[in-house]
Amino acid sequence: MMFLQKWLSCLFIKKKIKHNTMKKIAALAFLFCLQAMAQGNEKACSVFTKINNVMQTRHYKPKPVNDSLSAYVYTTVMDQLDDNRALFLKSEADVLEKHKYKIDDYLTNNNCSFFTDFIVTYKTALERNKKYVEEIAKEPLTYNSKDTIFYSKKTFPFHSDPERIKKFIRKKITYDILEDISMLSKNKDSLAKNLDKLFASSKSKVIDTYLCRVNSLLNPDGGFNDVMYNRFYSAFCSYFDPHSTYFNYNEKASFVSSISSENYSLGLQVSQNDKQEITIEEVVPGGPASGSKKIDKGDKIIKIAANSTEYTVSCASMETITSVLSSDTYKSVDLTLRKKDGTLYSVNLVKQIMKADDHSVYSFLLGDGKQKTGYIKIPSFYSAFDNNSNDKGVADDVAKEVAKLNKIGINGLIIDLQYNGGGSMDEVIRMAGMFINFGPIAVLTDKNMDYNTVRDYNRGMIYNGPMIVLVNGFTASASEFFAGVMQDYNRAIIVGSTSVGKATMQTILPLDGEESTDFVKVTIDKFYRVTGKSSQYIGIVPDVELPAYFNDMLPREKTMPTAIKNDSINIGLRYSKMPDRDLKKVVAISKQRIATSSDFNKIKTMNDRITQLYKAEKAPLPITYATVYDEVHASDKLWKEISLDMEKQSGIIITETVGATGTTPDDYYKSVNEYKIKSVKADPYIFESLKILQDMNNKSR
Repeated sequence: MMFLQKWLSCLFIKKKIKHNTMKKIAALAFLFCLQAMAQGNEKACSVFTKINNVMQTRHYKPKPVNDSLSAYVYTTVMDQLDDNRALFLKSEADVLEKHKYKIDDYLTNNNCSFFTDFIVTYKTALERNKKYVEEIAKEPLTYNSKDTIFYSKKTFPFHSDPERIKKFIRKKITYDILEDISMLSKNKDSLAKNLDKLFASSKSKVIDTYLCRVNSLLNPDGGFNDVMYNRFYSAFCSYFDPHSTYFNYNEKASFVSSISSENYSLGLQVSQNDKQEITIEEVVPGGPASGSKKIDKGDKIIKIAANSTEYTVSCASMETITSVLSSDTYKSVDLTLRKKDGTLYSVNLVKQIMKADDHSVYSFLLGDGKQKTGYIKIPSFYSAFDNNSNDKGVADDVAKEVAKLNKIGINGLIIDLQYNGGGSMDEVIRMAGMFINFGPIAVLTDKNMDYNTVRDYNRGMIYNGPMIVLVNGFTASASEFFAGVMQDYNRAIIVGSTSVGKATMQTILPLDGEESTDFVKVTIDKFYRVTGKSSQYIGIVPDVELPAYFNDMLPREKTMPTAIKNDSINIGLRYSKMPDRDLKKVVAISKQRIATSSDFNKIKTMNDRITQLYKAEKAPLPITYATVYDEVHASDKLWKEISLDMEKQSGIIITETVGATGTTPDDYYKSVNEYKIKSVKADPYIFESLKILQDMNNKSR
């Protein structure tokens, strides 16, 4: 008995020692974790300080680092993390809210320990929600529940009870399942007959997507902590204006690639459908994808792997997918794809430098006989950043297209800047000078309001006939610059809808010299028109304004809370405008024609219906199959009418210009060309521009 007592006592001591050892190990692990986080916070603080130095010394209109900045950064980040108040508990939000007005103080005192609260709280909340989704996956769900989902433009309060969050997630998952089923067919009764089977299948699909997304948030490319830091960096920059932002190396590479005439490419064009699936839109001849002889148009991308990281496409963001496909950081990429017949296959592709034909200039001849009109589409103001050659930017490409059109003998020219978000200011300055005789083009000002007049010193124009410049609600920056010069010189009639309203210039600066992995895109200049006015905030207002679908819902500069406001300067520049008497006459004729146009009046009517659909307050929606199906298909008729109207073709005769830049008569080129021609014929802005040019030519006779 004594022996047994001693043995048990010894066992207890050993267990106690083992338990204490485990506690010490856990404590050490926790300590190391805190030390690593402290080191990360210290580094983040250093980056934060460098970003602030750049913003204060280089930004066009620097702002003080104060409570207002703190509140903006805090609110912006919190909205990104939990915009629908379904993640954080009130107790967690309270922990974070104590930092709302102190971020400026932390930055001043070089103390970024506040990041720990955000990192730990966000990770805890994500892991809790992941646990809820896993629990809901095992619970029975019904397609005829008594729950209701609410729509509100107001911000919901944070929940105090975690069960309320779980209940919301359950409702949202149920709604998404019913939405997924409803999108399978427009035959409500047919779906209802197979609801049990469809519900089980969609539940598995939706749950997998939820878990995949939360896992992506918990294990993002670049690391959880760094992604949190980056959110704050970008929010901080955007306080100064909406176009200043932070870039890590990959983001910077993707941005430069998007406005370059040449870039590393897999030779693929992809698109995202309404089911958030990424499919192959085109396989570019001569590219890596084409060389594999495996990938076909319509194949669905399932997974992407690069740089030892694998992404499941169904839950990765489009930004992540685009970065892997376009950034030169990812040279070798493994793709898993699915054929239309369901066959899964994998392929490894190594990127090569290719011409970015998807945003290169192209031209057509519109009309025949006496009315020969040149049409030049400029998708972006690209520049060959990484090439020493001077003949690969947009200005030279436009000059080549104009030369071809002049040789044909055109009596009018349309330059289409619709959907052109801008690009290289050097290129647009060169191009503007090609269409005026000579003189000032614009005035650039920096933070000290030092004026720098940009002039065209080369006399003469590459084309001196009647011109139309087309703009819309996506026309921005460099495109607005060009349109403004043409309008101020009476060189062209501006046709379309009011542009974005971005009249500022940005540059990308490294934070640590040439080897830097951190960059800031910062607004350094603002440009004014030769009249002393600016299109900043208000946009280019067309001479002939045409209605456009969704026009009032577009995110223009004036809708952005930190946008730099409009002003004017008294500069008194001398420049020679062209006579505008005939221009005013044809503008008046066009406005009369538009007022009585059934096509344009239909767009106005449809826009009223769109506005009512999206801006009207919605009643609470019961989460049942019948109500969700009706909600999903409520706007089917409207979208069908809009789609048919937008695809309606005019009778414009279109001829391809000879020797198109960088093209060969293969199947890919033919299919792309057919798409371009179809787009021109379906564009009512182009059709009205042809009529305006015809009126201009008639007036000049």
